[in-house]
Amino acid sequence: MGLITYQTLSENEIYLELFKDFIRHQTVTKCWRRENGKWIIKDDPFVDDWSEKDYEFLVSCLKNTVAGGGFVNAAFYKNALKGFVSVEPDFFGGEEKYLDLSSIHVSEDMRGMGIGKELFLSAKEWGRRRGGNKLYISAHSAVESQAFYKKMGCVEAKIYHQKHVEAEPYDCQLECKL
Repeated sequence: MGLITYQTLSENEIYLELFKDFIRHQTVTKCWRRENGKWIIKDDPFVDDWSEKDYEFLVSCLKNTVAGGGFVNAAFYKNALKGFVSVEPDFFGGEEKYLDLSSIHVSEDMRGMGIGKELFLSAKEWGRRRGGNKLYISAHSAVESQAFYKKMGCVEAKIYHQKHVEAEPYDCQLECKL
């Protein structure tokens, strides 16, 4: 594989056409679910595929993140976007000083090549420089997604961000020390 480059994006560098070579597809078979206070793996098969409207919404969110002082970092292979991460600018959680890792995605054709790890580490570094203590991640409960976060040192969050719990009740609420 050739050289993968990383770049912090400005607001005007985020637009719909940027995602033309990005493949957001995931076939999920098993997910983590909390039942009776314990985490268990359950069958929950579905395919996660983004529509044009999903990409339009994503562009809007990423632009808002940057406009508000947040962080968007992207991975490129042969000038094509193949991964991105975003962190919101505002702290929450009192003494925990959480920063919200609002998205991290790697194109299906480039998974398993270390892009997600590099993007995650860039988010941690940005959060450290901002003075945060932890990244907060409301993450997809798919077994594969959770394995990535565990490998990155994430654990169940001490404080849940209610906005995320209400928006995505099946997501896992995680934290990772900066």
